[in-house]
Amino acid sequence: MTEKLCIRCIVSGRVQGVWFRASTCEQAQKWGLRGWVRNLPDNQVEVLACGPKAQLAELHQWLHQGPPLAKVTQVTYEEILWEDHLDFKII
Repeated sequence: MTEKLCIRCIVSGRVQGVWFRASTCEQAQKWGLRGWVRNLPDNQVEVLACGPKAQLAELHQWLHQGPPLAKVTQVTYEEILWEDHLDFKII
């Protein structure tokens, strides 16, 4: 059985106005993850993703780079309690 969990990441750097949320959503959907991504008022991006551990690791790794126009300086990561989501979306 595949271990499922949820992660919450805060991505810092030049991550707003560079298609970060849309690209994150695309990547998460590609890996079959569920959850959401949103901009924060302090110019960071928050990601909550749930699914198999291996796919979450892929997304977490991708967040350190992001889309071509992004300049990621930091990604914080924490595992959180499982949440049910129907899909992955931008909020």
